[in-house]
Amino acid sequence: MTAKASTGKTLKATLMKSAIGASPAIRATVQSLGFRRLNQTRELPDNEAVRGMLKAVNFLVAVEGTPYERPKRSQYKIWRKRSDKKHQRGH
Repeated sequence: MTAKASTGKTLKATLMKSAIGASPAIRATVQSLGFRRLNQTRELPDNEAVRGMLKAVNFLVAVEGTPYERPKRSQYKIWRKRSDKKHQRGH
């Protein structure tokens, strides 16, 4: 298995930002890429499936050869409605 992996092309990807607070689909994509912790670098096979997953999480993952730009605002997080309890009490 290692001989086959070494002959094919690979991509180096690093998890730069946490997936905490992201949608379940984003978290599942990060997990399926094999990332377990921040700043972890993985060598992934260079195929269409992996490139598509990296494109879906490009705001969390840096790929070698392309510049990583941190998102200016957390647009990927799940925004929750504010509680109405406080407003019902008259505060």
